[in-house]
Amino acid sequence: MRTYLVTGVADGIGRATAERLAKEGHRVVGADRRDADIVADLGTAAGRRHLVAEAGRVRGGIDAVIAVAGTAEPDTSPVSVNYFGMLATLAGLRPLLAAAPAPRAVAVTSIAAIAPADEALVSACLAGDEPAALDRAQTLVDEGRAVFTAGSQVYTASKVALARWVRRTAAGPEWAGAGIPLNAVGPGVVLTAMTRDILATPSERAILEQVSPSPLNGVAEPAVPAGLLAWLASPENTHVTGQVIYCDGGADAILRGDQVW
Repeated sequence: MRTYLVTGVADGIGRATAERLAKEGHRVVGADRRDADIVADLGTAAGRRHLVAEAGRVRGGIDAVIAVAGTAEPDTSPVSVNYFGMLATLAGLRPLLAAAPAPRAVAVTSIAAIAPADEALVSACLAGDEPAALDRAQTLVDEGRAVFTAGSQVYTASKVALARWVRRTAAGPEWAGAGIPLNAVGPGVVLTAMTRDILATPSERAILEQVSPSPLNGVAEPAVPAGLLAWLASPENTHVTGQVIYCDGGADAILRGDQVW
């Protein structure tokens, strides 16, 4: 039995992942803003500190971290949660993972990570400058460029920055050098609380299908990416690291073709 810390367990992919791991006989420590073992708002510095402190009190330690918590609200919160909250989770819990016999870490990004992004916002995120990132995000919000179905530049930039951070970081001494595989999964359109209302509206559903076409089985249930997350966080994964693996029904192959492999 392993102990997995999963963020975003109140709904969607996080809940599906936690349920899958529990059915496999593992211990799951869930974190979210509600209905979780650790109640913490990862969009705030206090919430991030609380998550790390509570995780450090888990008896027997943490074997793997699956960081799922995210938001697509049309404001600046995707920067705080999807990027800085995600990094605080992964980097903050890395010392706990280093003590485990088969540590693993996986983050959830998005098919949006292949889209053009606001480079000023991406750069501020990667520089670790949260105030500057939030300031740029607010400018995009004020310009009306934060609506999810219109290709929110705030949401997209948060996911692009996360994917780049994983690629830059995973092979380094603190992760691969310490025996910790670090990867990301990029789902396409998944039926969750975040997308349910959008998918119920024909015009908005058509926009999502254009942005993320899925000829293989259409919109996914949360259990689909959960299976991939569970494997990447398992001891079976001994050599996959630094990868952003798209679980998207074919969207990446359609949108980027044979220029990326």
